[in-house]
Amino acid sequence: MAALFLTPATRRAPLGLLNQSRAAVLAAMSLFAVAILLAGGCSDDSDAVREIQAQRQNRMQSRSVQDHLGATHNLLRRLFELNDREARRQITYHLNRWQEESTRGKDSEQADITPLVSTYEPWLSDETRAQRVERTTFVGTDLPHLRDSYLARQIVSWVDVDSHDDPLFADWFKSLEGKLDERQILKLKTTHRLFDWCVRNIAYEPEVPTTPAPPAPTLTKGLTFRAPGYRQTQYQTLWRGTGDAWQLAGVFTQLCRQADIPAFILALANDEDGSLKPWSVGVLIGKEIYLYEPELGIPIPLPTEAGIATLGQARSDAAVLRRLNVPGFFDYPYSKSDISQSIALLNVVPEAISPRMKQLQNGLTGERRMITYVDADRLAKEIDDVRGIAGVRLWKVPLQAEVYAEDIAKAAERDLMFQFWYRSRWAILEGEIPSSKQLAKARWQHLHGQFDSIEEENIQGARPLYLTQRAPEFELEDLAIDVELQKAYGIRRQLGTASDIYERQVQQAQVMMRMSKRTATYWISLVQYDDGRYDTSKSWLVKRVLDDEQRSQWENSAVYNAARAAERTGEIDEAMELYKSEKNARPHGSRIRARLLGRTSESTDD
Repeated sequence: MAALFLTPATRRAPLGLLNQSRAAVLAAMSLFAVAILLAGGCSDDSDAVREIQAQRQNRMQSRSVQDHLGATHNLLRRLFELNDREARRQITYHLNRWQEESTRGKDSEQADITPLVSTYEPWLSDETRAQRVERTTFVGTDLPHLRDSYLARQIVSWVDVDSHDDPLFADWFKSLEGKLDERQILKLKTTHRLFDWCVRNIAYEPEVPTTPAPPAPTLTKGLTFRAPGYRQTQYQTLWRGTGDAWQLAGVFTQLCRQADIPAFILALANDEDGSLKPWSVGVLIGKEIYLYEPELGIPIPLPTEAGIATLGQARSDAAVLRRLNVPGFFDYPYSKSDISQSIALLNVVPEAISPRMKQLQNGLTGERRMITYVDADRLAKEIDDVRGIAGVRLWKVPLQAEVYAEDIAKAAERDLMFQFWYRSRWAILEGEIPSSKQLAKARWQHLHGQFDSIEEENIQGARPLYLTQRAPEFELEDLAIDVELQKAYGIRRQLGTASDIYERQVQQAQVMMRMSKRTATYWISLVQYDDGRYDTSKSWLVKRVLDDEQRSQWENSAVYNAARAAERTGEIDEAMELYKSEKNARPHGSRIRARLLGRTSESTDD
């Protein structure tokens, strides 16, 4: 019917204009119908008029509401290139406008505050609780939670595919058919893909760092300088691609949440002081809790095969944890008797249990969908119903990481030497110079799974962006004497700068560019692996990252990833040799994987 009102020019119009024309025509038709009904003057027609007006108003309101959510999603998509303060202002504006328009004329949706919030103490004051948990409108401090939820959702969308299945566990997953329902098997496969991605993409750091650092500054609330778990945030762990076991566990549980799979830290309580010691990550599927060991970088396997043990199996069969020993090399610190009762720790920030995040989650659909709210009470009950769980609490580490970051930033303001150490470690990715911005853009695209460029859409991919960081070594050498190269790389001598000071600036730039080049090289190798180019990935790792003349912080993790790539290319002997290498980032867990790989290879040969 609306097509009758379109002129030939309108029919040839671009799709966006055509939609606008159709909208205008439909609005005109609605007004025309209203006019006819008003002319009739009967009460029944008046009811119809009001209904038409209400429908039109609802349509207009719906479009406006969706525009605000669309704007929020677009801002999150471009977050890496935006000023933080401006991003917070714009996102807060759009979300509050969306909330206002979507609830107009309706009873406000309520979400009870979980009593578990008390388990945050003493890391959440009453004042902060009112701002972060109980507040109904959106605030600028919501941005980190929204960013983390958005980015985790993007990663899940491209990692959770069949091509990322781990061949070592293929036979075990096949054996589950008929034992578990199809939905549970799919969830377990998703969980395994996400954990495997974390292990390969988050370079392992020991609990006690081995890299040099300045003297420890004074920290508040009993925090310890460079302590495990909270010495960087979970976002920094993901963004920088490196972290300790419990930082990796935090990222893993966030990814599981976006896949709608409950995952949590399992901890053991100290009988004397009640302190908690994390020992594994549990994933609830059906009525069972499956176990993953972030320190070892492997699922806790079954005693006789490459499978994933449950908490029930570990509590009833001493062989499950005993098989985590590597005789002559490593002893696993826990046994069946140690893990009879565990405390489940939910990795959620205060914003995730707030009413406003529940309302937002209910409004997100399609490609904008992400999980922003956690029903902690319901989840706690489901977990607590499993035998071997002695209680559920909220994990304090995310809040400790926030306080730690604030303390370290203040220490950097007071001490210039400390500031240099604090900023220089990740200036290649988080600095303000052009090369840092370029590497950050590449990393952002990498985490979105956008590996290649799409020219017609003017989208640059991670792979070509990383390649721009790989300046030839002769250029880096000539940087000290070639003025044109200095200009090309954005190094400018300011008026009045003494020659010796400028020379040191150029030398620092050379160091930074080499660090950036080696980081980009390592990340390219990870892109190649996730893109199914296993032989190319292995070649980059062995010939470039592990080149004796290109030493970097990524070497130990490169050994592990080279072994994984060798597995994929069928070079099993080489893979096992790399797993047993002293340079491997996770020598304990890697030897267990080598043992499982050898057993699987023998059964295949038979």
